[in-house]
Amino acid sequence: MATVRGGRVLESFPAGDPHGSWPAEEYAAGCRARGERATVVMDLEEDAFLVLASDPPEAP
Repeated sequence: MATVRGGRVLESFPAGDPHGSWPAEEYAAGCRARGERATVVMDLEEDAFLVLASDPPEAP
């Protein structure tokens, strides 16, 4: 699992998929249903949609 600015990469989906970002969005929705904080971003260099999990903010 890679780490990028803004979170950990949970999964990567090719941007050339005929369904666009939908597979990544569905995966992220499943993560959120399990209680994970997940969002989809576009990685232009890799030409892929990434599902990122952001860690919850630390308590002071």
